[in-house]
Amino acid sequence: QLVQIIINTTHLEQSCKYLEDFITNITNVSPETVHTTKLYGTSTFKDARHTAEEEIYTKLHQKIDEFLQLADYDWMLPEPNGHASDYLMDLINFLRSTFAVFTHLPGKVAQTACMSASKHLASRLLQQILDVEVKQVTMGAIQQFNLDLVQCELFASSEPVPGLQGDTLQLAFIDLRQLLDLFMVWDWSTYLADYGHPNNKYLRVNPNTALILLEKMKDHTRKSNIFAQFRKNERDKQKLIETVAKQLRSLANGTAHHS
Repeated sequence: QLVQIIINTTHLEQSCKYLEDFITNITNVSPETVHTTKLYGTSTFKDARHTAEEEIYTKLHQKIDEFLQLADYDWMLPEPNGHASDYLMDLINFLRSTFAVFTHLPGKVAQTACMSASKHLASRLLQQILDVEVKQVTMGAIQQFNLDLVQCELFASSEPVPGLQGDTLQLAFIDLRQLLDLFMVWDWSTYLADYGHPNNKYLRVNPNTALILLEKMKDHTRKSNIFAQFRKNERDKQKLIETVAKQLRSLANGTAHHS
């Protein structure tokens, strides 16, 4: 319905010029007087269209939130289960069918809606893994979460609406992609050494965000290795986590002071 409203008001707005000419011809009223009417009509239709556009963005966000309420991540998963979450695949199918309808909209409206929806989805996914209610996270859970992100990236790269150039839509997920890559590769030496450099491969990873997730893994490491705490590899891993956490706190405090 919103799509149809936008299409209708766009046509009505564009027709105001012809209406101006028609009224002038049949009434002999001065073009200046009719032009005022045209401006009022054009403005009215434009306002209606903008309202409908904003409502589309809002409704899309609400629908994404509804799907995310169905998410049921097992954050203590020892290994990924090998496929993306059902709710996430249903969400992407919904977005694909929705944006297929948007082909009837003016190009920029469809592109803005798609980018807005992608950014909202990426933000909500990040909130899922950083949620204060999530006390512990395993590497298996992060790898499983990554399978969902991969599906989001595939969706973004498929040009769901025409006109989005290159990897524009994929950039909506770049913060989450760099965060998960940092943890899955366990690439702390690179992150810490290159922090603050413009060519840092983890440029979009905020140290405070990384610290929040690392703390969740630290808790898991402690609790799952009560009887293995004297094993050298476990002691070394625990020491590394503590060292990285300390450095991240330092970076986070520096960022806070700087800002």
